Amino acid sequence: MRFGDLIYAEGEKAKNHKPIIECPDSVKSGEGFELRVYVSGHPSRVDHSIRYIEVYFYEEGRDFNPIKLAKAVFTPEYVNPEVTLKLKLEKSGTIFALAYCNKHGLWESSKRVKVS
Repeated sequence: MRFGDLIYAEGEKAKNHKPIIECPDSVKSGEGFELRVYVSGHPSRVDHSIRYIEVYFYEEGRDFNPIKLAKAVFTPEYVNPEVTLKLKLEKSGTIFALAYCNKHGLWESSKRVKVS
């Protein structure tokens, strides 16, 4: 078994577990833009909550990928699972987001960003 086999992307629980990635589909090289990643409609209780979101970038043409951009850790009952980043990319690639639910495991989403 590989670790990737333990990450969920589809299924009955995907609606309130998969991270949602919001950013432009295309950006200009070196020009800043905002990336927002969040999980919608999920409880935030000690017994059932999103504990963290990690964000990675797979850059086209790079020898070693992915690049870890951020990890946000959340305290249940006080914080909703959301993170906003300011990015500048030089090359096109894919943003990956992972959200960890303490009850239902690790969930993944991705979004391609074209750089011109």
